[in-house]
Amino acid sequence: MRIIAFGDIHQQEGRSAEIPGLTAAALLLLTGDLTNFGGRGEAAAVLAGLTASNPRILGVAGNLDRPEVEALLVEQQRSLHGRGVVLGQVGIFGVGGSNPTPFHTPNEFSEKELEKLLSAGHEAVRHCPFRILVSHPPPHKTATDRLATGAHVGSTAVRAFIEAQQPDLCLCGHIHEARGLDAIGRTRIINPGLRQEGGWIEITVAEDGIRADLHTSP
Repeated sequence: MRIIAFGDIHQQEGRSAEIPGLTAAALLLLTGDLTNFGGRGEAAAVLAGLTASNPRILGVAGNLDRPEVEALLVEQQRSLHGRGVVLGQVGIFGVGGSNPTPFHTPNEFSEKELEKLLSAGHEAVRHCPFRILVSHPPPHKTATDRLATGAHVGSTAVRAFIEAQQPDLCLCGHIHEARGLDAIGRTRIINPGLRQEGGWIEITVAEDGIRADLHTSP
């Protein structure tokens, strides 16, 4: 199984067509911020553009998506926010929005709320041989949550969850300048950065393991 993941689209989904093998992928995973402070109409346009290439999409809303974006994902049966989906050996679950920011963006949650959402989603997939967490907020104190100033602004709840449950992968976003890789125990953390700058993740699932690689489109 081949899965492609990316996020922080901000209504700029056009470059996604450049991803090799996009149409043939078994699944597309979106890590949030489909829009730029947009709502249902803007998110629907982004999803329509992506589904024209590949209709098999799951994901979460980001902190810059208004709450109605999450409602749209639920209606289209694409939401992973506090939910889990099983595809063969792979369990995929997620959490959208973000931990509180100084900017009071439209879709923020307390760390306690994030903890509950993570637990709810994980419950549906905890039995799976391979588990993928799709989290718009990156885990705290990693290379994937660091601002240009050096400050770490990720979620403590996401970090604590990963430390306790050790999913195979955590695919995150939110902090554009923190594109890169890290690990917490056996869990690989990947932030592909701003979609308009070309970042995407390729995940390959085989009987003997799961692999994830960070790429940049030409």
